[in-house]
Amino acid sequence: MPDDLQSSPDLLARLRDDLGRSLFTVARLSGAGAWGASGGAALFRGERLAARRALASRVPTSAEEQASDTLALLFVLGYAQPAHAVAAALPTLGLEGAAELGLISVEGQDVHPRVDLRPYSFVDASGEANWWVASDLGEMALQGPLREDHVLGIGGASNTLSGLMIPRAVDTALDLGTGCGIQAMHAARHARRVVATDISERALVFARFNVALNLIDGIEFRLGSLFEPVAGERFDHIVSNPPFVITPRAEGVPTYEYRDGGMVGDALVATVVAEAAAHLNPGGVAQLLGNWETGGRGKRGAYSVLDWAARGEQPLDVWVVEREVQDVAAYSETWIRDGGTRPGTPDFERLYEAWLDDFADRGVTEVGFGYVTLRRPGDPRAHGLETVERLASALGSNDLGLGSHLLACLDAQDWLREVSDDELLLVPLRVAGDVTEERHYWPGNDDPTVITLRQGGGFGRAVESGTALSGLVGACDGELSVGAIVGALAQLLDADEDALRGELVPRVRDLVAVGMLRV
Repeated sequence: MPDDLQSSPDLLARLRDDLGRSLFTVARLSGAGAWGASGGAALFRGERLAARRALASRVPTSAEEQASDTLALLFVLGYAQPAHAVAAALPTLGLEGAAELGLISVEGQDVHPRVDLRPYSFVDASGEANWWVASDLGEMALQGPLREDHVLGIGGASNTLSGLMIPRAVDTALDLGTGCGIQAMHAARHARRVVATDISERALVFARFNVALNLIDGIEFRLGSLFEPVAGERFDHIVSNPPFVITPRAEGVPTYEYRDGGMVGDALVATVVAEAAAHLNPGGVAQLLGNWETGGRGKRGAYSVLDWAARGEQPLDVWVVEREVQDVAAYSETWIRDGGTRPGTPDFERLYEAWLDDFADRGVTEVGFGYVTLRRPGDPRAHGLETVERLASALGSNDLGLGSHLLACLDAQDWLREVSDDELLLVPLRVAGDVTEERHYWPGNDDPTVITLRQGGGFGRAVESGTALSGLVGACDGELSVGAIVGALAQLLDADEDALRGELVPRVRDLVAVGMLRV
């Protein structure tokens, strides 16, 4: 394990040169690339054999393809490779340089990986980026349980948070619990200065390595728990993928630093939410992922986040999106497997018992997962807005991630906070280009029984509508005011205009808040 991982500028420059010359890229490895769709699907399930067989069946057509295959087998799949093949894949760095960096160990004619190193590509509001990210070897490569100070690489949760990250240019940002550094690296694309903290020294070693390898400036690393390393400081943007997994505090149950916060139940996420306000500048936003419990005393599922935010020293806008809910049995199974303990073994059953006992002792029946957005209003007199919603359907199409959509929604909420209903009626709105309408009819009927407005981007919302609301949305072309449209609809539908206005204005506000109608 790379407790001695180094960040030598000279050696990293040589490694960067070798990686850049190879085809060790996301495009080469993903989709129908090096290991094909079937091998990629097997990797997603935590199995590497199909991917290895797919690589073995291919005949590289160039030295660059051969280098990519060797690096993928070594650093992604975790298979030892012949020394001559690795030397050919890293001609500038060489085996000696790779060993000095802490990436490999050489045993006779074989080279063994000491880290997981893989390409990472994305597109955000700042454009396209291609990085390489190092972390500890995972359970798939180790073929056994992880060590408790394991440093996690890029996974589903980290991809989710980076996609949610609001791309507004700011002066300062904080990545709370940085792990391998991926969120801090993303934040550096829109923040002049980033502070990244972690309770794990090993995590900070990896994070420094990744930042240096990818030539990213403006990130300062600090060791410590939660907000302790930034006591008294405030930021414009806070992001956190905290160790939110709910783990029994019982003897014999491993606690992994990257996922277990060392507190009972969902107390760690509660602490982050409650303390965020004290570290946000006016107008600042905090974004985090979390778990929350249902059942037991004071456990209100996603609504608990509102209680936690109320403990802070400043009023906050709170927006909670719950994406998934698991019963405690399914939740326990998921995270025991995640630690590398296989079902069907005595250890798995022992840990399963401990997890279920812990939930039963506290009366917890379900655990939810989702996204939390907190904002400190710019006006200290403003009352915090509270939104809790469950969006279980598929997300919309978001080529640049959800961050731009979230930013537009926050801006819309600011605008709505300042606009009275009478003023709203004077505003010409326009329907967003990704909004479509569905109508369902009983056979033989001319009038629809169900009308649904659908959002193609963002959270892919489906809003139940009616003839009047759909008529209003369809007429929002940026020229006619809301009031003028309501008046025309009242005449067309032979309805009382005041009553129709009272019905539609709150619906219009809701559609503006979620980006389906725009100013």
